[in-house]
Amino acid sequence: MTHQRMTRYTGAALGAALIGGALVPAAVASPATAAPAPAVSCASDRAGLAAKMSKDITAALKGHKSTTALAVQDHRTRTSCTLRPAQQVDSASVVKVTVLAALLWDAQKTGRPLTPHESKLSTAMITESDNDATTELWDELGPAKVKGFLKAAGMTRTALDAKGAWGLTQITAHDEQRLLTLVTARNKVLDDSSRTFVLDRMRKVVPEQRWGVPAGAPGDATVQLKNGWLERSTHGWRVHSVGAFSGKGHDYVITVLTQDNKTMEDGIDTIQAVSKAVHKDIGPAAH
Repeated sequence: MTHQRMTRYTGAALGAALIGGALVPAAVASPATAAPAPAVSCASDRAGLAAKMSKDITAALKGHKSTTALAVQDHRTRTSCTLRPAQQVDSASVVKVTVLAALLWDAQKTGRPLTPHESKLSTAMITESDNDATTELWDELGPAKVKGFLKAAGMTRTALDAKGAWGLTQITAHDEQRLLTLVTARNKVLDDSSRTFVLDRMRKVVPEQRWGVPAGAPGDATVQLKNGWLERSTHGWRVHSVGAFSGKGHDYVITVLTQDNKTMEDGIDTIQAVSKAVHKDIGPAAH
């Protein structure tokens, strides 16, 4: 990712996502001291895998100052790991997957396809993280429809910002995993056409934004992701990455949410350290 793209995004987020919020330079921000980290908790149907993943993720986090929330679920080995799964953090742009899912869910109710304009905005929102497109779709939906989707999706710990800033939606690793499950597996909330649309856009994220949870992914895995990054005067940089990995025997989802980062790069480094450990342990389809 170029510095130019990072700067352009942050400026747009100030207008589109941080109504009433304020940014300060990273060098001036003083992230709050994080509380002692709880332990990574894992469970698996495969003997020894839970203990290995817990150990490896914990080791990956060592030396990183990010306050990290994460959730991992591998359907093939029935393995799951969590750390601070219920902690709420500012969403930044990962909420854009929720916006798209809510738009498609609402359209499903009347059996209508997205309009060409909605489709164009949705593509820009996910593949390029376009803030203006997101704001237009967010305003079109309105809070009632977004809340309706969250209720239908079972995303009970996701809360909208009182002033309407989409980038300040409060999200949790648990709810992001719930959303990833809805877009990757058949369910009664999103139909197959809607799920296909979301995954197609997440597969086409522009190259400079393909950092985060894809780090260390198996070369034969199909990668679907969305990232978010946002700096505020409290808790420094929020840097998040969510993704689904499929095809060639792969069937797992990863959410890593971070805050209290001094720089954006610190958050990316934390996410990618965790992701490499996860992919190493559950990525090989030959297991």
